[in-house]
Amino acid sequence: MTLLEARGVDFSYGKRLTLSGVDIAVSAGESVGIVGESGAGKSTLLALLLGLASPQRGEVRFDGEPLRLRDRALMRRFRAGVQAVFQDPYSSLDPRQRVDRIVAEPLESLGLARGEEARQRVREALESVGLPEDAAERYPHEFSGGQRQRIAIARATVVQPRVLIADEPVSALDVSTRTQVIELVNELRAEHGLALVMVSHDLGAVAATCERTVVLEAGRVVEAGDTASVLAAPRETYTQRLIAAIPRLPTP
Repeated sequence: MTLLEARGVDFSYGKRLTLSGVDIAVSAGESVGIVGESGAGKSTLLALLLGLASPQRGEVRFDGEPLRLRDRALMRRFRAGVQAVFQDPYSSLDPRQRVDRIVAEPLESLGLARGEEARQRVREALESVGLPEDAAERYPHEFSGGQRQRIAIARATVVQPRVLIADEPVSALDVSTRTQVIELVNELRAEHGLALVMVSHDLGAVAATCERTVVLEAGRVVEAGDTASVLAAPRETYTQRLIAAIPRLPTP
């Protein structure tokens, strides 16, 4: 069953066409990587899939229903079903808030839990990402980069979403920590049946997490298929160049 999809989406910034006729579909429980060089349109597609912008043409659909950004009830359901982890764990967490408040924020803003129920779900979310019991009472600056990304993952998964969108989730981390975070994402996917969309320039991270890969070049999909086939026998010169040029992590 297709859970999240973009159908023939176009998007422009002024006169510059950023996306043109892009199609992507993510089924329940599936993992899909979106790769390409800087300027390929990855960030724009991410914004559309997160409901942060609307395409000029085409549509984004969640669970079979077109997104309408002005429909508050629809977007509340969408936010509960689709959560994101962003690139930089040093800027994505509010330094003024304790970790328990950071992780509880989506529960409360979406009206999913408050009080003791919210506190229990926060404890469970932090435990699921391997953080110590006292993490809830501490502040982001007290943690390493890898631990901060675990906090960000806990915040995203505490609402029990159906889709996790990860925007370069390991690019700001050192190699050993990258591998640990990738393993964590794979474990959470397996445990909760999460669909994953990973937007990245890092083919190693995509190879370690994603069953299918979509390659963007200048706002167009130029290649798509199961990840092993795309990496082993890319059809397009552009994809071949990406594979040759970008360092990859070993598969965990």
